[in-house]
Order: sequence, then C-alpha cells, then structure tokens
Amino acid sequence: MSITFKAKLCQAAGHTAGNLWAFIVFPKSASDKLPRRGRTSVEGTINGHAFSATLQPDGKLSHWLQVDGELLQALSNSVGKKVDVAFTPVATEPEPQVPEDLSDALAATPAALENWQQTTVIARVDWIHWVESAKQAKTRVKRIANACDMLASGKRRVCCFDQSGFYSKALCAPKEA
Repeated sequence: MSITFKAKLCQAAGHTAGNLWAFIVFPKSASDKLPRRGRTSVEGTINGHAFSATLQPDGKLSHWLQVDGELLQALSNSVGKKVDVAFTPVATEPEPQVPEDLSDALAATPAALENWQQTTVIARVDWIHWVESAKQAKTRVKRIANACDMLASGKRRVCCFDQSGFYSKALCAPKEA
C-alpha cells in the first residue's frame, strides 16, 4: 500500500553550489504508517520521479527525506513548491554502510565484531545512527568505544538512545533557507 501526501520541497540553509540537495519533511500522518520512528528505508516517487532512500527522524515523531542533486535536477524548478510524494517502506531493510571509524574499532575488538555480525540489520542501523548522531568528534569517539564495549559484553541493542530524537531533541530536520 502506497502512502501519499503533498509537501513543500525545501532548500536547506547553508546550501552551497557544489553540494546541491533539498529536503522534504513528512507529515506525522505519513510517518505514523511507517514500521519505526528511527531511520527507515523507503521507495517511492516525487512528482513521478523514482527514489530509494533512508528517511531520517525529525525529533517530532516524524521523518524527513534528503533529496539528492540528481533527483533535485529531475524536479527542476520545484524548490519552494508543493510536490506529490508517494512511498512504501521497503520489505527488507538494506544492510547499512558502516562508517570507517566504527568498522575499524569493531575489527580491533573480535568479541564486539562477532556480536555485531549476529545482530539484526535494524539493530546495526540503530548502532550506526547512535554513533553518527554525535554532535562533537569527541562524543563520536566515546560512543564508538562504548559500542565496542557493549557489543563485546553481549549487548545486542544500543541502550538509552532515543532513535526518534523526540525525548532528547537531538535529531531534527535541516533548517530551511
């Protein structure tokens, strides 16, 4: 079943010519139909142009979508205007891209790596999201070390992480230009 809505295609504040992208904030009613509040992969169309993406939580129990440069070019002259969005959650969440620093730390901690490989894809998405949501480099380094310690001790899910950003307000959609 396809979920449809109309929303404004927004230009991000701080946009630079070499980094062309825009975003769409999903209405809560559309996000409510998704299987989870955290990162969720979907496939769909914007004004009839196909996309596949992982939605990001916006901290308000909804999601936002980064529209890359290629899709943005296909949607020419649509920034600032309402667009038609239709999407469905993917049947199987794809394996996430593990950041190099986390991958290196896991490789250096065999017990953590073994447990990592036995967790679900969704659990790995959440671990990565927790690491990547750190605002400062020193926090990211600490989270990677903590992740390896927790995984090595047998923990399969990251604890104390609000994947939606609602309670901590740590996650949000980009600011509009």
